[in-house]
Amino acid sequence: MPDAPSRRCSAWGSPPTRISHRARSRGARDSGSPAPVPAEPAEPAPPAPTKTGWIALADDATHTLTIWHDGKVTRTMPISMGSNEHPTPNGTYFTKEKYRDMYMDSSTYGVPVTAPGGYRTYVEYAVRMSWDGIFTHAAPWSVEQQGKTNVSHGCINLNTENAKYIYDNFPTGTPIVVRGTVGGQYVQGS
Repeated sequence: MPDAPSRRCSAWGSPPTRISHRARSRGARDSGSPAPVPAEPAEPAPPAPTKTGWIALADDATHTLTIWHDGKVTRTMPISMGSNEHPTPNGTYFTKEKYRDMYMDSSTYGVPVTAPGGYRTYVEYAVRMSWDGIFTHAAPWSVEQQGKTNVSHGCINLNTENAKYIYDNFPTGTPIVVRGTVGGQYVQGS
């Protein structure tokens, strides 16, 4: 397996692991939050090619993800991207595959789960953005930071309702543009 930077919420190389409905329902939920209201951004959709009619912009300056479908804003939602220690690279990603639920595991990029900074975390509504482990996914543990600051290992953290919206609506090949992070430039195909 190639070496990858330790900034990823990575799960590549591992099939999704299912857990029981009972275990799944024990976790913290944020389903009681109100549905986001579509907001008209100050600018049009980013100039990225889309064959799906969908496009999203993850803007670090506002800590929001704005979603367009057929040129119209459908939602603007608070997000948390990669922290300064594990930044999300800037650039245009294209959705690749989806997992209803899975475990994100730092050992897939060389950091043992038991090491400092290691993790094995159950997530729902994961949509892969890159082959090196960047996803959009539900992160109910970071709802307080979403819209305010970046705390992830590189993924785009969302509340459960918003992660489900992306999971339900974004076909494979949907562009997600990330801009304004300290993460350098994303290399297509990684």
